[in-house]
Amino acid sequence: MGEKVVSLREAERGLKPHFVLVHGIGGGGWCWYKIRCLMENSGYRVSCVDLRSAGIDQTHADSLLSFDDYNKPLMDFMSALPDNEQIILVGHSAGGLSVTETTHKFAKKIRLVVYVAATMLKLGYMTDEDVKDGVPDLSEYGDVYELGFGLGPDQPPTSALVKKEYQRKIIYHLSPPEDSTLAAMLLRPGPIKAIKNARFVAVADEDHNVDKVPRIYIKTMYDRVVKPEQQAAMIKRWPPSDVYVLDSDHSPFFSTPFLLFGLLVKAVASLGFGLNHL
Repeated sequence: MGEKVVSLREAERGLKPHFVLVHGIGGGGWCWYKIRCLMENSGYRVSCVDLRSAGIDQTHADSLLSFDDYNKPLMDFMSALPDNEQIILVGHSAGGLSVTETTHKFAKKIRLVVYVAATMLKLGYMTDEDVKDGVPDLSEYGDVYELGFGLGPDQPPTSALVKKEYQRKIIYHLSPPEDSTLAAMLLRPGPIKAIKNARFVAVADEDHNVDKVPRIYIKTMYDRVVKPEQQAAMIKRWPPSDVYVLDSDHSPFFSTPFLLFGLLVKAVASLGFGLNHL
């Protein structure tokens, strides 16, 4: 048994950390193309997961009514990882809910969680305060959403997409025009009913203790979606191990990719994981 443990540790030292990147509502793995390129050119392992109805997944957002269904691709990915592998899990925007649920269920497989301008709620949308802190309020911009009503016009909406004429102003205002143009071509409606149903159960089991996994939050100071005051409120309520700051819009993977990459590497180095390779 002792020899097996040693060999696993030696194998880990021979590999750079494995980053698993999770997009926000309406996005997809494509959002991370700049970060993935920087990471892979530096020798890191990178996986970009498409949640259901996002990216190349063909599910229609209006058919998704539960958060478990929406997040299933990430759960399947984690289940398939070797038991001895630990990843760096990164979530953007509403992807913060996805990585939190993942941490509740797969704590032993996660070395670090990084929230990037993300919703960071320990138990999901359990209270009015959770909604206030974690749900974007874009009402100041007017009627910005295209809504889908998969359960009928007399029922609450099941999907939402920021209208094209508002996307750059709200989501990408500091990003290169070519990236906001790309996003306008690839963004898809997000399953808002499923996301609003996100609820997580705290588990006392040592193997599933979400508080045992280090967390880092990256604040985006010119964010018009998850506003800086919302980010600060979530940080105060559930303090992470550390907080980094970017002078970025809501999409630092487009607006400040080199700085975001540097902070992700710094986050890993701060824990000494893979330090001999940094």
